[in-house]
Formats: sequence, C-alpha cells, structure tokens
Amino acid sequence: MQPGTDQLFPLVYDELKRLARRYLRRERSSHTLQPTALVNEAYIQLSSLKSPQWQSRSHFLGVAALAMRRVLTDYARDRRTAKRGQGHLTISLEDSPLPADPVVWDYDDLDVALSKLETEAPALCRIVETRFFGGLSIEEAADFLQVSPATVKRQWALARAWLFREMAEPRKSS
Repeated sequence: MQPGTDQLFPLVYDELKRLARRYLRRERSSHTLQPTALVNEAYIQLSSLKSPQWQSRSHFLGVAALAMRRVLTDYARDRRTAKRGQGHLTISLEDSPLPADPVVWDYDDLDVALSKLETEAPALCRIVETRFFGGLSIEEAADFLQVSPATVKRQWALARAWLFREMAEPRKSS
C-alpha cells in the first residue's frame, strides 16, 4: 500500500517549515502569516486530494510547495483587496545572472507571470515551481520532473530570464 499524505507529511514537516520560513523572509516585515500556518494551510490543501499517487519524496515536496504557493498568492490577493497598494514581496531568484539586489514584486504579479509562462512554456513553469517554490535542488527537480539535471539547469536559466523580463514590464490593466 502506498503511503498517503497523512503518513508522508510528518516525514517532511521540518523541511516544509524551512521552506515556509524562507518564503516568509521575503515578505514585508509586518506580514502576519507564520511558517507553521503556511505549512498547515498547505497540508489542508494536500489532504483534500483524492487518492494522491506520490511517486517520490521529491514529488511530494514539489506538490506541497505548489500548495504553499497557492496559499501565499491567495493571501497576497486578499491583502491587496483589503489594502490596495500593499502586500508586496521581495523576491530573489537564486543564481540569477542579474544584480543580486532583491526586487520587490507582488505575489499576485508573480502568479500572473507564472500563469502566462505556464501557457507559453509549461515545462519552464514546472522548473520555477519546483526550484523556487519547492526549494528542490537541480537533482531533486530532475527526479521530480523526470528529466536530466542538465535539462533542469538549462530550463531554470531560461525561466529566470523570462520571468525577469516579464516582471520588468509594467502590468497592463484589463
């Protein structure tokens, strides 16, 4: 019998909490969401999945990271709705060829850019989700995505460049 979310979650809880702390360090200093709450919200989303088929530890962590991304995006949207103009996030995509100074972006803007990337290049979007949100290494991301580490490295560089270009452009009003 394959282990379910309830069995796997305690095994990776510390790692998920580390990821949550990393995400929240990028948030504004007055952010009210705590790492434990972020992990717990991700757990609620994961436990609502019907018969998940976890293929590996990397697979589980990747999906949990996506759940945390959704929680943070929803949180930023709710905050933006409550207080227009606030809810910005400092994001730094590691290994960036651009200056190392963090850029202030909004999670909602990042989510819009990732949605566009998913439409244009789904594989690149998965790389960003696993590396940036999942905190997976090149090798872990390769295992999760079932591609070679060289492919992950190449696509990660391309995805970062695409995101920097996309996020640098002013958002068009709809």
